[in-house]
Amino acid sequence: MSVSGSDAEMQAAGYLMRQGLKILKRNYRCRGGEIDLVCQDGATLVFVEVRLRTSLKYGGAAASITPAKQRRIVLAASHYLAGKPLPACRFDAVLLDGENIDWIRNAFDAA
Repeated sequence: MSVSGSDAEMQAAGYLMRQGLKILKRNYRCRGGEIDLVCQDGATLVFVEVRLRTSLKYGGAAASITPAKQRRIVLAASHYLAGKPLPACRFDAVLLDGENIDWIRNAFDAA
């Protein structure tokens, strides 16, 4: 059975909700970037990148979040926050490698 990217995002959203996060937005897109999930974790706004790897042949899910990908996520987060009061924010990753789900808080910085 193959898992699609949207299936992986649904799995990740369900996992995060069970951990107490509230899903605010799915697949936020702007010119130049995309955020898979925007969540609320207490007073913190969390931008989540969901990565699926069904094979470790080319590296695991974490290896696929390149510096270029991080810049596109940060760009989309800046666009999402434009004109809003600036809350505490962080960038997380939910990694799905085969049957494993890993949630990495503060996976990278906006720097």
